[in-house]
Amino acid sequence: MQDILERLARKRDAARAGGGARRIEAQHAKGKLTARERLEILLDEGSFEEWDMFVEHRSAEFGMADQKVPGDGVVAGWGTVNGRLVFVFSQDFTVFGGSLSEAHAEKICKVMDHAMKAGAPVIGLNDSGGARIQEGVASLGGYAEVFQRNVTASGVIPQISLIMGPCAGGAVYSPAITDFIFMVKDSSYMFVTGPDVVKTVTHETVTHEELGGALTHASRSGVADLAFENDVEALLQTRRLVDFLPASNRERAPVRPTLDSPDRVEPALDTLVPANPNKPYDMKELIGKVVDDRDFFEIAPDHARNIVVGFGRIEGATVGIVANQPMVLAGCLDIDSSKKAARFVRFCDAFNIPLVTFVDVPGFLPGTAQEYGGIIKHGAKLLFAYAEATVPKVTVITRKAYGGAYDVMASKHLRGDVNYAWPSAEIAVMGPKGAVEIIFRADIGDPRKIEERTEEYRQRFANPFVAASRGYIDDVIMPSATRPRIARSLAMLRGKKLENPWKKHANIPL
Repeated sequence: MQDILERLARKRDAARAGGGARRIEAQHAKGKLTARERLEILLDEGSFEEWDMFVEHRSAEFGMADQKVPGDGVVAGWGTVNGRLVFVFSQDFTVFGGSLSEAHAEKICKVMDHAMKAGAPVIGLNDSGGARIQEGVASLGGYAEVFQRNVTASGVIPQISLIMGPCAGGAVYSPAITDFIFMVKDSSYMFVTGPDVVKTVTHETVTHEELGGALTHASRSGVADLAFENDVEALLQTRRLVDFLPASNRERAPVRPTLDSPDRVEPALDTLVPANPNKPYDMKELIGKVVDDRDFFEIAPDHARNIVVGFGRIEGATVGIVANQPMVLAGCLDIDSSKKAARFVRFCDAFNIPLVTFVDVPGFLPGTAQEYGGIIKHGAKLLFAYAEATVPKVTVITRKAYGGAYDVMASKHLRGDVNYAWPSAEIAVMGPKGAVEIIFRADIGDPRKIEERTEEYRQRFANPFVAASRGYIDDVIMPSATRPRIARSLAMLRGKKLENPWKKHANIPL
């Protein structure tokens, strides 16, 4: 018996050693943690239960029969984050460059299958050179098995991907399907084809960082939701995100105790909107004053900054927040902001997270670039997402709500449950000046008349009371009372039941 125990200890030590001391040092020299060190930070202390520690690849080609490392380049299992169950896999770059073999893929698939059965999130830590070339199509098949599980799990359990090293070729599509992607600056990158291939095919010279680095994807492409300075920050912020999310679509998000009264009023909000309708203000200030303890977890803050999305809490319960940002492009909706918000709205709807929408939108961004880029279909994605959503929806119009953008931003007509407006709200087909120049085209040559007509139009139509008189606005509220009114509305809507007609699935305008 003692011999067996000693053999077990040796095997465990070999698995924990990964690719060996030299490769671990090389990993640290790049400013990166090892696969196991990352899990120690991500999970509650002592909670990790590892599976398949002794799995080895089954390849005999190209001398691989003599190169076997227990675990085969990925550490997998389950643990807890602040006491809540999560399933995890962490690719080990020190073992065959973290490359995915058939056995490696099977370990990931086992974790995902159990996560579905248990109803718990999956968090993947990606640090891999891609498919293991020595295994050929078996490796590609392994990727496809993972992809299928990503798709099956979508909308059932939260899926979070951390890109903590290279992620290229077919490897990028698993994270792309997941709900959130976090990256690490200067040490992680994602692309379908690398700089060398790009140069050969298109003759473009580009670096790894420019092509697929964290800043590129967090700001320009929108592929990544957040870019962090280092591994530790990325892992700690992932723990914070998990705190906002339900374990599965069968549960509600956790409720965190708070001393922040739901009846708290914010007098500063009464002066937040400037008297000049063309002057911007920071919508994040409003969000901070409304959510519990000013705790707001923003998603994709550097991409499509004309719209703000993220998670907060009201009375301790998670809410998803969508808000136009007047500080950027005057809060207009464009292609990127429509896609960003639509995906967030659909995530919240899939996981029973109520939606709070703050509206200050002068319309859709005009121009040939937008039209040629398909703003019609992309804008329809956001409309579709709001119309399809059955979770509680509370909307507050703070200032402008013009044209089709008024409809799209969780209006009463898209089954908004409670729709409020501030006294400063302007709900109309378009801004007063533009409307007057169309209605009174004959007076365009007379600036004085146009100014008078504009003021008349503003008084008669650019206010919340016309919409309120039709029931499109449930109440015109004092800005300072926004938090209490939202809190009461969400409390009233806790038992909401609304189902869409049966269908295999809808056909969102992709």
